Amino acid sequence: MLRRGLNRLLGVDERRVDNRTIYIGHQSSLVNEDFIPPKFCDNRIVSSKYTVWNFLPKNLFEQFRRIANFYFLIIFLVQVIVDTPTSPVTSGLPLFFVITVTAIKQGYEDWLRHKADREVNKYQVTVLENGQETPKESENIKVGDIVQVKENETFPCDLILLQSTRDDDTCFVTTASLDGESNHKTHYTVPDIERDLKSLNATIECEQPQPDLYKFNGRMHIYKTNQDPAVRSLGPENLLLKGATLKNTQKICGVAVYTGMETKMALNYQGKSQKRSAVEKSINAFLLVYLCILLSKALVCTTLKYVWQSKPGQDEPWYNKKTQKEKDTNLYLKMFTDFLSFMVLFNFIIPVSMYVTVEMQKFLGSFFITWDKDFFDPEIQEGALVNTSDLNEELGQVEYVFTDKTGTLTQNNMEFIECCIDGFQYKHRGASSELDGFCVTDGPVNKLQQKAGREKEELFLRALCLCHTVQVKESTEQDQREDNLDQVDGLRIDENVLQPPQKERGFIASSPDEIALVKGAMRYGFTFLGLESKTMKILNRNKDVEMYDLLHVLNFDPVRRRMSVIVRSGSGEMLLFCKGADSSIFPRVRQEEVERIRLHVERNATEGYRTLCVAYKRLSEEEYAQADAGLREARLALQDREEKLLAVYNQVETGMSLIGATAVEDRLQEEAAETMEALQRAGMKVWVLTGDKMETAKSTCYACGLFQRKTELLELTVRTLEDGERKREERLHELLGEYHKRAVQDAPPVKAGGTRVCFASNQDYGFIIDGASLSMVLNSSSESNMRSYKDLFLQICQNCTAVLCCRMAPLQKAQIVKMVKSSKGSPITLSIGDGANDVSMILEAHVGIGIKGKEGRQAVRNSDYAIPKLKHLKKLLLAHGHLYYHRIAHLVQYFFYKNLCFILPQFLYQFFCGYSQQPLYDAAYLTMYNICFTSMPILAYSLLEQRISIEDLIEDAALYSENAKNAMLRWGLFLYWTGLGAFHGLVFFFGVRFLFSNPALQDNGQVFGNWSYGTIVFTVLVFTVTLKLALDTRHWTWINHFVIWGSLAFYVFFSFFWGGIIWPFMKQQRLYFVFANMLSSVSAWLVIILLILLSLLPEILLVVLRNPRGPYTRKIAAVTPLSYKHLNEQK
Repeated sequence: MLRRGLNRLLGVDERRVDNRTIYIGHQSSLVNEDFIPPKFCDNRIVSSKYTVWNFLPKNLFEQFRRIANFYFLIIFLVQVIVDTPTSPVTSGLPLFFVITVTAIKQGYEDWLRHKADREVNKYQVTVLENGQETPKESENIKVGDIVQVKENETFPCDLILLQSTRDDDTCFVTTASLDGESNHKTHYTVPDIERDLKSLNATIECEQPQPDLYKFNGRMHIYKTNQDPAVRSLGPENLLLKGATLKNTQKICGVAVYTGMETKMALNYQGKSQKRSAVEKSINAFLLVYLCILLSKALVCTTLKYVWQSKPGQDEPWYNKKTQKEKDTNLYLKMFTDFLSFMVLFNFIIPVSMYVTVEMQKFLGSFFITWDKDFFDPEIQEGALVNTSDLNEELGQVEYVFTDKTGTLTQNNMEFIECCIDGFQYKHRGASSELDGFCVTDGPVNKLQQKAGREKEELFLRALCLCHTVQVKESTEQDQREDNLDQVDGLRIDENVLQPPQKERGFIASSPDEIALVKGAMRYGFTFLGLESKTMKILNRNKDVEMYDLLHVLNFDPVRRRMSVIVRSGSGEMLLFCKGADSSIFPRVRQEEVERIRLHVERNATEGYRTLCVAYKRLSEEEYAQADAGLREARLALQDREEKLLAVYNQVETGMSLIGATAVEDRLQEEAAETMEALQRAGMKVWVLTGDKMETAKSTCYACGLFQRKTELLELTVRTLEDGERKREERLHELLGEYHKRAVQDAPPVKAGGTRVCFASNQDYGFIIDGASLSMVLNSSSESNMRSYKDLFLQICQNCTAVLCCRMAPLQKAQIVKMVKSSKGSPITLSIGDGANDVSMILEAHVGIGIKGKEGRQAVRNSDYAIPKLKHLKKLLLAHGHLYYHRIAHLVQYFFYKNLCFILPQFLYQFFCGYSQQPLYDAAYLTMYNICFTSMPILAYSLLEQRISIEDLIEDAALYSENAKNAMLRWGLFLYWTGLGAFHGLVFFFGVRFLFSNPALQDNGQVFGNWSYGTIVFTVLVFTVTLKLALDTRHWTWINHFVIWGSLAFYVFFSFFWGGIIWPFMKQQRLYFVFANMLSSVSAWLVIILLILLSLLPEILLVVLRNPRGPYTRKIAAVTPLSYKHLNEQK
């Protein structure tokens, strides 16, 4: 650790070399030299934050970094050090309570992390040592160990696959815990490895650990006696990642290359950035105001004290002579200590307990989301999930919704719809259709074209059967019980197509698109039988089995947007089959073939289908040899391997012939259109961010109702920017200016206080932009242009009813969210998605929602909230979000109000006691006011209140906009609550003072003392603030009744109990029999009742006389959150 610190201090890179060398089985390749194994980190995983030794200091340090906690610590220390009028207990006890509760919560969470780490580190694994299976704990694995893993076990570290029990030297893996993809992935053993690993003498040279899950470069040197070392390339297809699970493979052996905190899983582990809600920012702003009030009060009292004492006889009256020590004290020091004493006396105006109440409200309130039976999805047997409760109220403030398309607006449930071969349409289900002047039906084309058409058909169907990474899964008893469901999309295999031997097979693929295409080929008579030992088998229409040697797979990547395979047919012919997006395929085929297919592709995209184009190329022996050599050389490179492979791919995938195109349907999510309509009616702007092509995404937006037929679309894409006479940037400037004039300058102004643009005319605008155009907007060559473009772009988008961003990379999605989030007014943003490519925008937005879809759980794990379906977003925002915000906003305003009521009489009392810092209330009351007497009613209110019933909130989406722009925590309302608190404080103090103008308040003629005075004020205070909350409550449950009336009863009981017993541990007991004596006076009873009524009278009149603002104002909710049943009851 010391060495690492020095290296960082001196700027020395710890990893001085780019590569590491690993000796498999810890055997040296040099027989005659001493072997010194290199040192790497062990396999322990540490995700915990604390240890037993550092928990206390580290946790206290973190807690006192919060301004409020640090402030109360200073006040407590002042009370201990300086002679203050109140006991240190009054500040120390609430602070201790807050610190203790938080420490217990954080300690428990860290204990859970320790427990999880211990389970992982103590997990039993099998390691091969000298050919013998040796059990070990996971934390004892070292780099170079050969580890054995069995089916359904997780990999304990990052391994290079050496052996598999499968005949084709492959294994299947799921990586849902890493990248969120739940589909099966195929990994390959290193070729030409000896079956007896004991005699294997080899080294691995690979890159140093880095977090990219999909990148790995290395090579293996295999040493044999009297032979030159053989070199094999290693890539991501050979690397098994820690946390992934072995599937459909009995057993594998692999060598550990990265262990412990250097595994890719550990390097990807990072805590989510802390998101702060708008309510929390408002609390901090209000705290500053109250801190200024506190300082002002202390300063006024200190000044007036010395002004008063400057009068003759006031500084040192005859009955209170100063000691010599007091006379010798420095005047300025005395003034400073007096100022601190007044600060301590008035410090309760800052509500420390509010933080605890807010935390409890958020934590307990989040359970209502998880318990909501409407969020339960019977298909996946799961409900909603809350990953963070800190943002509950933000759900009621959302202004912008950014949504993914595939899997979010659509189901990600692919179904093969039709295909186009050589310009002719083939539609399944035997339907006939009219297109391009030809009437075609399912099956071969018409007889005039039968010969040429059949060759093209079979070539196209062979391409669908060969150009993919689909694997055939042999059925087990469990699979048969599950009714032969596919691994990805869960659709039943068409038993009419499959022959009896294949009926009990399922498909495994990394993408549901690929299974849909293989099934599409099956409908036309070509069945993929599987891959065995690099040989792909196809059952053709004639029921003959065709065999192809798989020579190379040119993997799909988002940059190329295509994939290819090179195969050798039984006759020895070399063929390259390629499929990909039209924008990727069309430039690489002969242009005369494009027009026949383009019409079909554009029509299918307009109808909302996902389209792929299929092409092929015959390779000569020379072309294949050149490609083979280039691919092998690129795969052996340790540096820039991806770039070299991309160059070879681009060289091979040229001059192809276009065969046809496919159309796959991804249907809309259930109630997607209704949900989008409700969000727009609630005042939210919806932006769709997708990687799909524009035509497909635009069709989805129309289907969802985001674009209407009357919507005028403003398009800023590569197509609109292409102008032969002008540069793209000039055209971009021109289009942005034109669109800005139409959508912003010529549009009517926004209504005052409105949350969205309201057009007087019926003209709505929709905006469409693609990834390339967005890059030009965000990365202009000129800094001034870039700022201008970004401002114009934002203004246009903000004045449109919906925005579609297509062909977006994941990073661009996050850039758009960040741009809107940081725009003028700092609008609250929400991102929702279901895939790993949505994680960046989910983390960037104020609120991130993950959908438990078919693209894995990466989005769910990185989200703040997770829901099973898009339709659940409607209730989550319109009902839960609205109520959460209303409850917590009222909690915050009420806390400041009741503390001002509490401390203002204390301040006024100083004017009548010579500014002597005499407390008005007993120390027990000072301590218990916020902790016991007034805390439970507001907590119950903030959990259970329903100003408007859930049904009405969902039915009338416009009610959501009432809370827009933090409406309930604006300065106007804050000043109203502050004024109300000041009014009540004045009534309490001067009302009781008026009572005390009559000296004889008891039957025996005795007068009340100052503690009776303070007790009467405190009694009126407790009853008034509690009954004020009762007046504000619109939805009563038995819990509200219990805590409101119970708190008042507890106060009365505590006062009798505290003042009715002589406590031996107290030196002086100020309240002994004061409360009981006070209640013996009829005058005291009368003034308490009158002052409570007088304080609440304006509020009562306001409720009675004001006109209801809407039809739902006085509705009482029919369903209470307490009636939610736990999800288990729904199963």
